[in-house]
Amino acid sequence: MQFGIFSVSDVTTDPTTGETPDDTQRVRSMLTIAQHADEAGLDVFATGEHHNPPFVASSPTTMLGYLAGVTKNIILSTSTTLITTNDPVKIAEDYAMLQVISNGRMDLMMGRGNTGPVYPWFGKDIRQGIPLAIENYALLRRLWEEDVVDWEGNFRTPLRGFTATPRPLDGVPPFVWHGSIRSPEIAEQAAYYGDGFFHNNIFWPMSHTKKMVRFYRQRWEHYGHGPADTAIVGLGGQVFMRKNSQDAWNEFRPYFDNAPVYGHGPTMEDFTATTPLTVGSPQQVIDRYATMREDVGDYQRQLFLIDHAGLPLKTVLEQIDLLAEEVVPVLRKEMEAKRPEHVPANPPSHAERVEQARAKAVEAAPAS
Repeated sequence: MQFGIFSVSDVTTDPTTGETPDDTQRVRSMLTIAQHADEAGLDVFATGEHHNPPFVASSPTTMLGYLAGVTKNIILSTSTTLITTNDPVKIAEDYAMLQVISNGRMDLMMGRGNTGPVYPWFGKDIRQGIPLAIENYALLRRLWEEDVVDWEGNFRTPLRGFTATPRPLDGVPPFVWHGSIRSPEIAEQAAYYGDGFFHNNIFWPMSHTKKMVRFYRQRWEHYGHGPADTAIVGLGGQVFMRKNSQDAWNEFRPYFDNAPVYGHGPTMEDFTATTPLTVGSPQQVIDRYATMREDVGDYQRQLFLIDHAGLPLKTVLEQIDLLAEEVVPVLRKEMEAKRPEHVPANPPSHAERVEQARAKAVEAAPAS
């Protein structure tokens, strides 16, 4: 099972010091966080995509391309690639380039985003969000899978004899996740194509997450990709840890109370009771997240949000160390001990996808 971290890239004032990083400082801190996660042995670093303050991650492939050159093992991903407002032609070329640069050590997550004004900024209509996601992704698949594309749709100019460059590494497109919080149409899309489904449930009770994942698994099996329990599932999460539980609560409370994403709303006690946010000791995080499979089944990727709400860089790096040294090894062991043999432990790697593609080509070749 893969464990990693994702960033929403918020620029937030530290409520304990009153200091606010500028955009440059925040971008550079994200690079440091990703490199530290790689050195610590985590499996995945993912960045969101936003085009409005207080967020700075407007160009994921630029950031991930740099990280491909300075990290060794970690999978580089997105926690959102905006399939609705980005041109699918540009997505096809940008992420194929990242795939080549990283030698396949990447994947990406399609999403519609959570900022309504981004649609008109990029010339799109938010009321067409779902149709845009469906049409753009269908075109993206063709751009990666076909050398020459003729295409006409509803939301962009037609293509005639178009070839996206560079071509995907080894002729195999990147692995794609579809991220959604509340839209069954996106879970359906993921299942139809045999892609991964990521439920970023950081603001939602497990009862809702359970329904969305169950629907995706049912549709995965319906489309003939295999038994429902073999579908590729990822979950979001949030943690803040200290060796002593009360120290974690005392330290994180001012950040929670002032965070732009949930500050001035429910109490930290209520929020931790109803969402995956877990504040406490490493053992409490282990105990909480070890139970997730009871609700969603065996899954393949768990990402944690740890670098938000104005937390100092030093604190975030300490959180990475606690995850990598005390939490992940135990969770990985417990999850794998319970996983049925036929259920994938991880999302498919690039090498596995190349091998599958070659096997299919052999099967499809006419007998000599």
